[in-house]
Amino acid sequence: MHHFEYRQGQLYCEEVSLETIATEVGTPFYCYSHATLSRHFRAFDSAFSEVNHLTCFSVKSCSNIAILSLFASMGAGMDIVSGGELHRALKAGVPAEKIVFSGVGKSEDELVYGLESGILMFNLESPQEMFFLNDCAASLGRRAPIAIRVNPDVDPKTHPYISTGLRENKFGIDLDIAESMYVQAKEMSNLEVVGVGCHIGSQLTEVSPFLDTIKRLKLLIDRLKEQAIEIRYLDLGGGLGITYSEEAPPHPREYAKSLLAEVDGIDCTLIFEPGRVIVGNAGSLITRVLYTKAGPVKNFLVVDAGMNDLVRPSLYGSYHHIQPVSDHGRQQLTVDVVGPICETGDFLARDRSLPQVEPGELLAVMSAGAYGFAMSSNYNSRPRPAEILVSGDKFEIIRSRETYDDLLRGERVPNFLR
Repeated sequence: MHHFEYRQGQLYCEEVSLETIATEVGTPFYCYSHATLSRHFRAFDSAFSEVNHLTCFSVKSCSNIAILSLFASMGAGMDIVSGGELHRALKAGVPAEKIVFSGVGKSEDELVYGLESGILMFNLESPQEMFFLNDCAASLGRRAPIAIRVNPDVDPKTHPYISTGLRENKFGIDLDIAESMYVQAKEMSNLEVVGVGCHIGSQLTEVSPFLDTIKRLKLLIDRLKEQAIEIRYLDLGGGLGITYSEEAPPHPREYAKSLLAEVDGIDCTLIFEPGRVIVGNAGSLITRVLYTKAGPVKNFLVVDAGMNDLVRPSLYGSYHHIQPVSDHGRQQLTVDVVGPICETGDFLARDRSLPQVEPGELLAVMSAGAYGFAMSSNYNSRPRPAEILVSGDKFEIIRSRETYDDLLRGERVPNFLR
């Protein structure tokens, strides 16, 4: 499955045994399949080959520069939401003119960084940001290319924490307000209106919310044309989901077919911002069992990866399939898979039926490529895990495991405490 498969009872990523990697680099670690990353990017990007488009990978979903560099070599642009992500994208070799800067809270330093870098456009999310960017651009003697991120008030039918297109969400601008903002932006000497943008949520498994959004954006674009405001780019965001358990999201070909039928007649370059659909099933978190613990009500597997390494189950109640790296066909046992963090909410799975395993054995937490390492932390002063990229029968460490000294970098004891 996605280049993670068993061979003679051992789980492999492409041609490399995960046990072999664990022996060399220790646990926990994130493992990504180069073949799956490449295949998924091509599958998405080629689905829109018949129209002018730019596929801007969502950096927030998986930000390692090795992976960004891979996508850049395949022609990808990047969707960023911070100055740090802009720095990563540029270091990975992404041309600045293929970078779209989104995000509801861009600082002055971040706006200046984007302007000086010459990015494709800023997706603006408030009237104040529009005026602020105009001032920043004026101070640099530049014109800032902009789109306004529209909040279309469409229910994405996903988890409320990753819904971004409803009026109660903090993201984007109401359609009516957006139109008046475009009229104002047209008159500002240091802004250049180039696009309309939106993003309604993440892990969407139905096409209908996307289509509803496009219908509303088309009306806006038509109204803007009546006011001599020409739109060159239509940024439809990302959000297409993947299968974690029993979800049945559309294949990118089906998604593209439906969207292209709806945008027919719009003379714009389309921008897409996929993240999860490309990297989600391309990565796995490998963790080692530390202890098995039988309680009066529950059985526990205590592993060396916790919510600091993969927060999605604790934060969203998300499901990740978990399987042993060595499959011996043993009896199933219902367990909670929990980590070492001092929080009751520190779990990777609850009430999960798994083959019985012993301390020292490895488990693979699947579909962890998106919002896995990218959301990891040092909570409980735990070093973040290594990241590994496998290509064929080779693997390389693309991020070293943090050390205890790494945890202290930048900290100091002030003189008045000495």
